[in-house]
Amino acid sequence: MRDYEVLPMPQQVGELFRRYEGNPILTADDWPYPCNSVFNPAAVRLDTGETLLLVRVEDHRGVSHLTVARSPNGLTDWTIDPEPTLVPDPEHWPEESWGIEDPRIVWLEEMGCYAVTYTAFSEEGPAIALALTEDFRTFERRGLLMPPEDKNGMLFPRKIGGYWVLLHRTSSTRRETHPAIWLSRSPDLRHWSGPRVVLRPRPGIWWDHVRIGAGPPPIETPEGWLLIYHGVRTTVAGDIYRVGMALLDLENPTRVIRRVPGWILGPRAPYERIGDVPNVVFPCGYVLDGDTLRLYYGAADTCVAVAEARLSELLDWLLNGHYDGQARG
Repeated sequence: MRDYEVLPMPQQVGELFRRYEGNPILTADDWPYPCNSVFNPAAVRLDTGETLLLVRVEDHRGVSHLTVARSPNGLTDWTIDPEPTLVPDPEHWPEESWGIEDPRIVWLEEMGCYAVTYTAFSEEGPAIALALTEDFRTFERRGLLMPPEDKNGMLFPRKIGGYWVLLHRTSSTRRETHPAIWLSRSPDLRHWSGPRVVLRPRPGIWWDHVRIGAGPPPIETPEGWLLIYHGVRTTVAGDIYRVGMALLDLENPTRVIRRVPGWILGPRAPYERIGDVPNVVFPCGYVLDGDTLRLYYGAADTCVAVAEARLSELLDWLLNGHYDGQARG
């Protein structure tokens, strides 16, 4: 029995995000200390009105750490921490011996702090780790949430049914043919339930047929949780990373209400097509300003870029446009 529906050819609207004309907004040349590349930032708007990015920085060994960059308007005049903000600590946390990567940030109102989920890398493979912070200067590491091999982990901003909820994805190095997005629950951010599948890659030659993974933390709207995710298609020239979206039920986020058929952002600009890993747009963070959704993403594993869309337009397309059916777990 199929876990998807085959529907008529959907209406095409093209890409729904508009790139900032000043892209890329951050590159290795902007960094106050030597590094190879900067990419895949988490994002949050602070109470001061500043936009804070927690950027993945790869050094000249190929090992990644995280560094804070701040901007008064989220686009220009960035101030970057003069030294790395969060570095691997393999002596105390051996799962970080090969680096820490691809953070996501969410404010946990109930705990009065920010939660940073990130990929801890070691010879055992990638795993999802958690650190808590109030100021992005000191961090309380909580260790692994999910063991290897797992990545693309992000928390929902509030409890659902009395539980914290985590989206994550088994790594593509496992033997599963098509790694999917899964959901796990926890009463205390330490003990987690067995996962349930939320969204699967589509079969055939779809743009997201090889693997998918959640992007920034889900956005709560009256219609449901807006999930922005990345999908991968393999071509004769290599993999292409693009961005799609789906809508999840507010109180049962394992239920997919809608899923857009086509991608809403894909590598087209030179800085997205040429780099250490070509043809990649990889979002990990967003800032919402009224109806304007600003999506921060890594481009070609080399630099940081930003694109904007109207949240109302995204929801209108999800709710009223044609779609290809929902992936059921």
